[in-house]
Amino acid sequence: MADAFSTTLTSSGLKNHVPDLPLVIWMVLLTLGLGLSAGMGAGEVVGEFNMGFGRALGEFALILLPSFTLAAVLSRQNIASNAAGRTVALASPVAGAGMICPDTAYAALSPAAGRYKIDTAFGAYAGFKLLYPAGPLIVATGLGITGDTGVKPAILLLCGVLLTLPVWATGVIWSRFATRDHEAQIETESAANNGRLLRAFAPFLVMAGLLVLGGVVGPTGIGALDFLLLPKGALISAATLALLQTPSVERRDCLDSAVRRTGSLLLVIGAASAFGAVLTGMVSLDGLVPQGDGVLTLIVLFALTVLFKLAQGSSMATFAAIAPVAAPIVVASGVNEIAAVFAICLGSFIAILPNDSYYWLVRRDALASEQIEGRAIGILTGGAVVQALVGMAVLLAVVSLWP
Repeated sequence: MADAFSTTLTSSGLKNHVPDLPLVIWMVLLTLGLGLSAGMGAGEVVGEFNMGFGRALGEFALILLPSFTLAAVLSRQNIASNAAGRTVALASPVAGAGMICPDTAYAALSPAAGRYKIDTAFGAYAGFKLLYPAGPLIVATGLGITGDTGVKPAILLLCGVLLTLPVWATGVIWSRFATRDHEAQIETESAANNGRLLRAFAPFLVMAGLLVLGGVVGPTGIGALDFLLLPKGALISAATLALLQTPSVERRDCLDSAVRRTGSLLLVIGAASAFGAVLTGMVSLDGLVPQGDGVLTLIVLFALTVLFKLAQGSSMATFAAIAPVAAPIVVASGVNEIAAVFAICLGSFIAILPNDSYYWLVRRDALASEQIEGRAIGILTGGAVVQALVGMAVLLAVVSLWP
């Protein structure tokens, strides 16, 4: 008993002496500490930090601002108020990707989901992680593989759709078994309003059309048109259409929300990029990462992302922080870039834990009747882990068959 009491006091004392700092502060301090401990001069450390911090901020700003504008607009449209439960569950992956946030997508869809709330939760989670323009575009930009000579948006879109199908189905099957002992929730009686759903998702149809057209037509030589056919231009077009569908008195609030969310993430992205730049300057990764074995490198990227997600909790912050750090590994290993993007996306599935806001949103809504916290954690975390492992198995099988 005395030993246990002493251990508790020691653990508590250690916890009290460890500063409770935001992720971005830890990354800045770690970056400066690494540079100075490696013998770099003060001016050199600051120079490397500056170069790394601003490396991809412009790219991310053009992606996140319109993405979060879309999310703010859709969160105000109450798109699920007249949709039947099954329709809501089917729309959840698209909503998760389109709103660039599983929390917002689930909150918008759950009022009409009825007994399909857990299906909707896993669907929104999978769509945000694997469907363009959410996880794949954010990770690809962080890895620096977008642009004219990088991965084509249409390829990311197609691969994301194909990978989402088995991952999404896994979540649905898991929810059936994990909640089979629960009394079915009363399904909200509502007639599907296809007109409202079509209007709400019209911006994404426009964006998809522009991306497909860009992949088919290619560069036209007309600057304005070529910009619209790029991911950033297509996103801005979609956000503009969404704003036009919004009452004029609400447009400024949507834009202010987008600016706030973008600003905080840009700070995390900049700090992570600076850390990656300093680390790359200190250590040659050519001898540390696997060469000529794409499967092993993908597993390393998957595991690295899992560590970031478990430590951070937030999926978006994980995407923002992991990609700049993983970029040197992707370059040094020569692994397939598309596979690397989705290995990182799949790693971020693990896990839906209490340090993730998504856990509490679903826990207090879909699992409100669950009295045992451990069981609620098992349902949500177990489903996310199984989704990740199935998706990773599919990805590794495809890479092995078509290297």
